[in-house]
Amino acid sequence: MSDTKTDAETAGIDSCVQYAREMLAPQLEKIKDKGYDFAPQFRQMTIQLYLAGVMWRRAESLSLSTHARDYAFTALQSMFISDGMSKKQAQQRIAFLNNMSRVEDGSDTHAITAGYEAVPDDDSLAKIFDEYRDEVRVSGAFWRFYERGKKIMFIGGASAAFVTIWAVTIFLPKTEGIDVLAAGLLAAILVVLPTFLIGLLIYRMKIKKANTPTPPA
Repeated sequence: MSDTKTDAETAGIDSCVQYAREMLAPQLEKIKDKGYDFAPQFRQMTIQLYLAGVMWRRAESLSLSTHARDYAFTALQSMFISDGMSKKQAQQRIAFLNNMSRVEDGSDTHAITAGYEAVPDDDSLAKIFDEYRDEVRVSGAFWRFYERGKKIMFIGGASAAFVTIWAVTIFLPKTEGIDVLAAGLLAAILVVLPTFLIGLLIYRMKIKKANTPTPPA
């Protein structure tokens, strides 16, 4: 994306950003009391892709020399920077969102399409989240379980390594340094690996349970 913008381009980007903010505010109010419990990363990504769709529609009403969809992501990057994100972080985020904005067949994701088709004060954002309400992989509960698992593996592995290195150093003082480190690493693996496998098993069980069709009443 070029760093040099004409006055018309700057005005167009400002128009897209302002329109997106005006569209988003009532949408956030509508979902505030819905009781959604999604992973923060999923919620953030969905809203940002939705905004890209909103800006895309807005950009089509402007006289542009670039594709309106690409222009929307340029405007979204500008919005990120104005909200306090560094330029490098904004560029990386836009690259990620661009990659996530299409499904395998090349069509736009639902969040992009919903944003593009949104009209003021509708329920378009809530409808997106409603579709994922029962999706285990993006749930807040599963995300919290994942975060706890990471902490257990890190703290448990580090503690096991420290205790093992300390014990070997005290009780086997003639042990070579590389052997001491190897013992610590092995102890960490013996904690981390079972924890990872248990977490993976729980994940597979949750996904399998979520994908099991409910028998008709």
